[in-house]
Amino acid sequence: MASTPAVPPAFGLRLRKSDVDFRPTALLRRRVLIRGSDCRILYCCSGKVVPIRRIANGSGRKGGSNTEEWPIELKKKSHKVRVQAAPALPFASSQSLNPSRQEKFFPRCTTRNSGPQSRDTPPKRDTGIANEKDWGISLSEHVNESGVNVDGSSWYRESGEDLGENGFRCRWTKMGGKSDDGSSEWKETWWEKSDWSGYKELGVEKSGRNSQGDSWWETWREVLHQDEWSNLARIERSAQKQAKSGIENAGWYENWWEKYDAKGWTEKGAHKYGRLNEQSWWEKWGEHYDGRGSVLKWTDKWAETELGTKWGDKWEEKFFAGIGSRQGETWHVSPVGERWSRTWGEEHLGNGRKVHKYGKSTTGESWDIVVDEETYYEGEPHYGWADVVGDSSQLLSIQPQEKPPGQGVYPYLDFGSSSSPPKDGPSSPPSQ
Repeated sequence: MASTPAVPPAFGLRLRKSDVDFRPTALLRRRVLIRGSDCRILYCCSGKVVPIRRIANGSGRKGGSNTEEWPIELKKKSHKVRVQAAPALPFASSQSLNPSRQEKFFPRCTTRNSGPQSRDTPPKRDTGIANEKDWGISLSEHVNESGVNVDGSSWYRESGEDLGENGFRCRWTKMGGKSDDGSSEWKETWWEKSDWSGYKELGVEKSGRNSQGDSWWETWREVLHQDEWSNLARIERSAQKQAKSGIENAGWYENWWEKYDAKGWTEKGAHKYGRLNEQSWWEKWGEHYDGRGSVLKWTDKWAETELGTKWGDKWEEKFFAGIGSRQGETWHVSPVGERWSRTWGEEHLGNGRKVHKYGKSTTGESWDIVVDEETYYEGEPHYGWADVVGDSSQLLSIQPQEKPPGQGVYPYLDFGSSSSPPKDGPSSPPSQ
């Protein structure tokens, strides 16, 4: 019989006996090196999310005091890169590696027929947006079947096609299963969409629950469409994930997105939230590249406990042609309302060797100096248009419906090549 594989628990979270230990994962930062008029992008290895610890006493960015700092994100770069990592400091990750309760989820049985082999498991935190190949989407044709496994659990699988205006077509496959007593259940849907405008979409939605009351939900989408004014092709990817514990007040939610166009414009970001009993945390970050060398990055993280303790850290950087700035703040509020903060800033003057640094804190420290220091920043995304096109072969291969005679031709999508559009393709819209 078809088996539904054992599923690891949606949570491995255990609360520590501290009102400040549960904190979101921290990230590292990679940058571009500028020396004088020479700008070089050095090699940067792929960065994992690095758990960090809270430090009760230690040095901050510019001086010593009871402070907190979070490292910033480190991501791999296809160019030559040099890594300059911020220190791993406060906020222990809530992704505890406690023993799982795998066998308490879905029972296994021997595969003996064509029942769906579900991979439905609780999503993992801080894993970003998967590539389409990781999903293994395979749409069935004209399927409507169901069955019962030897352990009493049941399954189903069905497929279909929906049609609409302007050549819209959606091909889909749905599957799912549940335990014999109904306490555990999983569902998964795959789809591809297209129409005559050149729009294409590939997607997945999955959800589940187990006998302990844990539940989860996840959706992933990948879209190709044409920019309304430029005719440039755009690819957008997104993922939303959430999980909730059935035995304690714990859960988390994440929303990730990436947008790319054929001229190098790129936008990426994420919003995250988590809770573990009396502690909650939030994180937001974004990156924007205009395709001509200008870059904006920012991060904002904060957390609080039911006792009233709050703390956070945020930073922002803007650069273009070696000239730019960074600024940020680290702060803490005690249960009785006492607030501590340290603000800091950097001005990079474009010569690659002089940096103006300034800052102050509520404890009276301050600084305003010019130092000899190399300028680092990332002027282009580590994962850009060429990468996403190479990883989207299934999306690009979606075939729209045939157009009836006399209905015109398919639109020309500019993928950024130097070749001109085909003769029978429509001309670009007038510039605005």
